[in-house]
Amino acid sequence: MPFELIRGDITALKLDAIVNAANTSLAPGGGVCGAVFAAAGYDEMERACRAIGGCGVGQAVVTKGFALPARYVIHTVGPIWRGGGCGEAALLKSCYRNSLLLAEAKGCRSVAFPLISAGTFGYPKKEALEIAVEAIREFLREHEMYVCLAVYDRSAAALSEALLGSVRAYIDDHYVQAHSAPRGAVEFQLQRRQLAEQPSPAAPPVFQAAPAASRRSLEDLLGHMAETFSQMLLRLIDEKGMTDVEVYKRANLDRKLFSKLRRRDYSPSKPTVLALAVALRLNLDETRDLLGRAGYALSHSSKFDVIVEYFIVEGVFDIYEINQALFAFDQRLLGA
Repeated sequence: MPFELIRGDITALKLDAIVNAANTSLAPGGGVCGAVFAAAGYDEMERACRAIGGCGVGQAVVTKGFALPARYVIHTVGPIWRGGGCGEAALLKSCYRNSLLLAEAKGCRSVAFPLISAGTFGYPKKEALEIAVEAIREFLREHEMYVCLAVYDRSAAALSEALLGSVRAYIDDHYVQAHSAPRGAVEFQLQRRQLAEQPSPAAPPVFQAAPAASRRSLEDLLGHMAETFSQMLLRLIDEKGMTDVEVYKRANLDRKLFSKLRRRDYSPSKPTVLALAVALRLNLDETRDLLGRAGYALSHSSKFDVIVEYFIVEGVFDIYEINQALFAFDQRLLGA
């Protein structure tokens, strides 16, 4: 099942479990911890935590959710940042791994984390996010669970300045801003955007010019013209030598959703199609073809499309990195 970044209040999420950034005594604190205690019911949560007695750094314990929408609260203690030379990274990774294993032991199918240790404990956000993503990704390779990371603002995406600058430059070069164009052009761009967002399963594949190095042969194009979206998807999976499990995990998709993609009558969303293109490591030409089978097209009047296109052109097919960039630019995420 998928992993995603969301902006919002973790205590408002109706999931099987949420994670509390606790202290070793499991006492009420500030930040996320204080918010969890308040939303769960201060007295009940304090009694439950006092009965447990405490929790070591990197470890995790569980209580009921009480008044929270979540059934359980998993309390984990992150390390205090001391410069990075005191084993903080290993301890922080243990917080995520032990919390996820405890959630699984409780039968949870969904869990939300805050960005552990990145508040009053002083862990740099960029490094804290990298460890969170790495730990969650490793867990999801072997397990099925919906995991989200709830943060307060886009800055938590913590992209490197080099990557952020490259994505911004690509957007500046390719994004068509409708509000800066004459009225007729505005209407035309809006029409293009609406068409790009609306599925049309009966529409023929959309073929667009691609760089010579990434173009397929005419024989290849003609040989697969009659394929449906599901037929093309299954063919590509076979050609890439990948398994279904590998594809839907790399695409950040739910297993049940992926099974629906095999049906000829199923119409996937545009983010789903692009997530599959990333998982299959398709070049830009192949991505446009796969989109066309589902009735979509890439549009330079959509910032979402331009950002995803940037990563495909650059040959970067890490969906977690792509989603961090989309999150940083306040766009929808792939998969999930």
